[in-house]
Amino acid sequence: MRTVAIIPARGGSKGISRKNLLLLAGKPLVVWSVDAGLGASLVEATYVSTEDAEIAEVAAQAGARIIKRPIELASDTAQNDAVMRHALGAIRAEGHEPETAVLLQPTSPLRRAEHVDGCIEIYHRVGAASAMSVCAVDYHPGKSIVITNGMVEPFTNDHDMEARRQDMVRAYRQNGAIYITGVADFLSYGQFYKRPCVAYEMERALSIDIDEPLDLELVELMMANAGGAK
Repeated sequence: MRTVAIIPARGGSKGISRKNLLLLAGKPLVVWSVDAGLGASLVEATYVSTEDAEIAEVAAQAGARIIKRPIELASDTAQNDAVMRHALGAIRAEGHEPETAVLLQPTSPLRRAEHVDGCIEIYHRVGAASAMSVCAVDYHPGKSIVITNGMVEPFTNDHDMEARRQDMVRAYRQNGAIYITGVADFLSYGQFYKRPCVAYEMERALSIDIDEPLDLELVELMMANAGGAK
């Protein structure tokens, strides 16, 4: 087993109650990511890590393998690196030794199987230590400010404060949909970002992260206007 996809899906959430089970176009949110993992030709097995029995049942029915997550790794403060480390330990305990791990967060339902394959392909082709999906920023960080003792200071530099957006270096952000890391590197360093890290660019419209009810409504509206999800 060379490449595995791991979807962290706990039962609790801050912004939306039981978020990972909410229906989006008739399908539970977590299942959108399960389908992306299962549909990716370069992924050999798709796992859902959860402490929640209902999420486990829904994900298993969708075709995912289930990793029972300890309750202490399902709190509001639990980090994905600890969840990934536990999941990889469980997979290895089954007798598998994956070389590459793909993290698919269930809050990115518009990320599809072809995006997962595209990110994996560029990760291997470039020979990078890690990869992540990105999208162009909505607002350039050069137009952001910090306030020190009530005074405005540029977040980047004085030049950016006055520059035309068209003349500024194009800026991107992590969109949270896909992270790829070598298993050995991750177990050694415990980080998803390791240099050299290659970027896989996605459209901003496909990079919506479901964090609040408004995000869910926006995605539903987009799907309806597009005639349904593909």
